[in-house]
Amino acid sequence: MAAKNTWGQKIKRTVTSVMPVDSARQGDCKRCGACCSLPNTCPFLRFEDEARRVNSYCAAYAVRPLNCRKYPRVKDEQVVEECGYSFPHS
Repeated sequence: MAAKNTWGQKIKRTVTSVMPVDSARQGDCKRCGACCSLPNTCPFLRFEDEARRVNSYCAAYAVRPLNCRKYPRVKDEQVVEECGYSFPHS
């Protein structure tokens, strides 16, 4: 999956973020913070426990961009394997 973690793919995810989320998407965010490091660490990424890097949250949550709100929008965009979302019927 790492091959999808490029600046070109990030631009593609940003441009396509106006499209709807796949109705087959299931699950919930696991708050691992991995998707907020695609392909660089977001300056708004915070952790409740910084030392152990657990329970991530967004310092700009209310105004975060669509590509953050909808990640992963479709199975092809999912670049973080440990993500709590899945697409079992896609």
